[in-house]
Amino acid sequence: MLQDLLPSSVVTAEAFADDPGEPCFPGEEDLVATAVDGRRREFVTARRCAREALARLGFDPAPIRSGPRREPVWPAGVAGSITHCAGYRAAAVARVTDVVSLGIDAEPHAPLPSRVLPAVTTPGDREHLADLAAQDPAVHWDRLLFSAKEAVYKAWYPVTRRWLGFEDASLTVDRVRGTFAARIHIESPWPALHGRWLVAGGLVLAAVTVTDPPAAQS
Repeated sequence: MLQDLLPSSVVTAEAFADDPGEPCFPGEEDLVATAVDGRRREFVTARRCAREALARLGFDPAPIRSGPRREPVWPAGVAGSITHCAGYRAAAVARVTDVVSLGIDAEPHAPLPSRVLPAVTTPGDREHLADLAAQDPAVHWDRLLFSAKEAVYKAWYPVTRRWLGFEDASLTVDRVRGTFAARIHIESPWPALHGRWLVAGGLVLAAVTVTDPPAAQS
């Protein structure tokens, strides 16, 4: 499913279940040493997906450590992203000669908790969600918006190394084309980031691919 949202230069790997007996890859054990069992399983499976995708780019299996914001630290010359939610784990990687950065996110296709929505949307977002719901009430647009903003952040952070809050980007979703655009409200190397979305198999998937190099900041 994920590959449908990304260019052919991006390699993906997906899993829909965990192997309860699968051990941590050597060199990653400490990253989940104190994690509960469910968190450990999703970590192990998602990291396996990442190594499967990297292998298709020609990389040997190696630990994938975490950075200061728990982001995956990829081999030199690689842009990538990992996501996991109930019943789904996935990774996407590409060479930086093809893709500057990318972000993926998966969420269950269900409404966001009502208390969460104000924290992850701007007033303009909420107006847009109301319009989308009026046109197609079968889609949980609030969850889609959340997933898209997560994908935006995952593409943003590896390049900028700066926090991007939910309120720092406004989303416009094209429900017919399956695309979205995030307008960035803080100083940014890109005025907007663009992505694609999909609802299938009880999941919401969102992916952002950045191919333009960041503009110099004054």
